[in-house]
Amino acid sequence: MDYKVTLIPGDGIGPEVTEATQRVIAAAGVAIEWEPFLAGAGAIEAYGTPCPDEIIESIQRNRIALKGPISTPIGTGFRSVNVTLRRALDLYACVRPVKSLKGVPSRYEAVDLVIVRENTEGLYSGIEHMVVPGVAESLKIVTEKACMRIAEFAFRHARATGRKRVTVVHKANIMKLTDGMFLDVARQVSKRFSDIETNECIVDACCMGLVRDPSNFDVLVMDNLYGDILSDLSAGLVGGLGVVPGANIGDQCAVFEAVHGSAPDIAGLGVANPTALVLSSALMLQYMGEREAARRIEHAVEHVHAEGKVRTRDIGGDATTEAFTEALVAAITS
Repeated sequence: MDYKVTLIPGDGIGPEVTEATQRVIAAAGVAIEWEPFLAGAGAIEAYGTPCPDEIIESIQRNRIALKGPISTPIGTGFRSVNVTLRRALDLYACVRPVKSLKGVPSRYEAVDLVIVRENTEGLYSGIEHMVVPGVAESLKIVTEKACMRIAEFAFRHARATGRKRVTVVHKANIMKLTDGMFLDVARQVSKRFSDIETNECIVDACCMGLVRDPSNFDVLVMDNLYGDILSDLSAGLVGGLGVVPGANIGDQCAVFEAVHGSAPDIAGLGVANPTALVLSSALMLQYMGEREAARRIEHAVEHVHAEGKVRTRDIGGDATTEAFTEALVAAITS
């Protein structure tokens, strides 16, 4: 079966890891017609906006996109392309699986958890203003609808993937209305999933718990800000953002992406590690129903890292992006 997928290579190392990922997908036997688009700073130069309407229209039409990393200016400049896509496409669930890879140096072994993050509101609603000179205010928006659908998503995901426990992460002891509603709604939803164990954890205690013993966690569901922080913290348990995938999923479409930065300091040197985007493409193929191809890609990544003969320099080796990609392709086709 042929597919059409929107492709956003990104900037920095984005085009390099994207090309590597396309090769890996082709080796797995999935034929995809790609619709490529510029986004970020390059799109501003070409179209006057970092996220042209054509990208949104393409994803709405194709329902699936693969996206490389895109730089976002800090403090000034254009709005995050990630935020724009999530809002425009209502990609309300950010899914970040975090799993140990043998051969990747880390402080822990056998980590296997999933962060499910509400993706559209909370403190990332972007509603902020200057009250008076020297005083800024940012509003945290929480709705029952968004709490309900992210909680339902987390429990459905746990059931569909054979996981046994969902941890609801909150700060309801302090933010009694906003986080209190998030917690109350999650409790309501949990009653419909009696086969899934449910527990609750205050966000700061959750951070400590993850660092002390991540094996105590399975699926964790939380609001936007907490999810942004805890997903990166969790990635640090298994070797960093360069080895974990990401997905942004809505009811109508989904965008799969590498969650690390664009690393402009090594762009064009041919040394970037494509693992994160390759694993994100496996999530994409699962979403498309190509489960066997996704499994072959995941096993290839695990094999190459565990064997340790071909390592990019971010994990202690000296292999180029090209050499690492060739090793993945060989593992898939052998």
